[in-house]
Amino acid sequence: MLYYLFEYLNKVLNIPGTGVFQYITFRSALAFMLSLLLSTIYGKRIITFLRNQQIGETVRELGLAGQNEKAGTPTMGGLIIIIATLIPVMLFARLQNVYILLLIVTTLWMGTIGFIDDYIKIFKKDKQGLKGIFKVFGQVGLGLIVGSVLYFNPVVTVRTSASNSDVNRVLTETTISQGPIEVKSTATTIPFFKNNEFDYAKVLAWTGEGYEKWAWLIFIPVVIFIITAVSNGANLTDGIDGLAAGTSAISVLALGIFTFVSGNIIFSTYLNIMYIPNSGEMTVFIAAFVGALIGFLWYNSFPASVFMGDTGSLTIGGIIAVLAIAVRKELLIPLLCGIFLVENLSVVMQVGFFKYTKKRFGEGRRIFLMAPLHHHYQKKGYHESKIVTRFWIVAIMLAILSIVTLKLR
Repeated sequence: MLYYLFEYLNKVLNIPGTGVFQYITFRSALAFMLSLLLSTIYGKRIITFLRNQQIGETVRELGLAGQNEKAGTPTMGGLIIIIATLIPVMLFARLQNVYILLLIVTTLWMGTIGFIDDYIKIFKKDKQGLKGIFKVFGQVGLGLIVGSVLYFNPVVTVRTSASNSDVNRVLTETTISQGPIEVKSTATTIPFFKNNEFDYAKVLAWTGEGYEKWAWLIFIPVVIFIITAVSNGANLTDGIDGLAAGTSAISVLALGIFTFVSGNIIFSTYLNIMYIPNSGEMTVFIAAFVGALIGFLWYNSFPASVFMGDTGSLTIGGIIAVLAIAVRKELLIPLLCGIFLVENLSVVMQVGFFKYTKKRFGEGRRIFLMAPLHHHYQKKGYHESKIVTRFWIVAIMLAILSIVTLKLR
């Protein structure tokens, strides 16, 4: 909202200094600082409110050290992340931007699903929470919305290559309207490959001429799968103090770099990557989101004063998925969100192997002492803080390697 106010002050009243709000970097810095302040200062009030309402965590008997002490710790702390993200976005982002609107819808949509799940666990005393099938329906519904908008909305375009003349035009003119025309495309980026663009439509090339118009049959299911997988991965990672929030902040920060360079024709041309018009605005949302996550860590670091609950973890996963898809880096998710991936795989492997051995030998056997993977290390006697710190270090290494793919091809 402040963006439009200062735009009016600059263009209509011509007040000196108000034009600074045109710069994404400036608005991103403001969004980060405000979200950090909101999550740290007002986060305490939200935690107090949750405690007064007796919205506390019910701890399962897992046989883990220090687990029983966490009983009664306020949950639904994801509300802190959501509020501290959306307020700066509403103030500093261009709200008519299609990517910003998608991210706001994603935040509210996944936050609602997570809130319902937490509500059932706390007030209905049902430890299972929202039935899995309803969670999946919610994730699929969001995937349909995101996939349909990105595919059918005429504003969502890409320019897979830009010439040096385009860059010179940007430096000398205020628009790039005379440059190559952006096109609708389902192209994405394949990391580590030189000619690293892949069009989902090519999967249907065998059907003959005109196959491009049916590309949505591939693109939308891919979007649904990614959103479901990443949101569930974030949900599984949220098991010990500070793990999900910290690793997510690292991954989102890396996505912020991708978003900024992909939305800037000069940087995208220099790096020879796909230019995505209007996507740079997502940097403002990312800055607010990272600030909210870091501020939440103020209270969620060991020993946690609040848990994010599914309200936070499902929201985090959904946002990361949509960001990666929008910036055409979804194939980089297994690397960038490697922590989520191994947490997911550890559960799948554990359950699958247990069922197989029970059927084969009459007795279920386990690969890990406990799944997800962070609980395996807890069982081995590692302290929570050591596990979280080491997972953060791995997440930083994966984020750096992901960023390096901009040139390492």
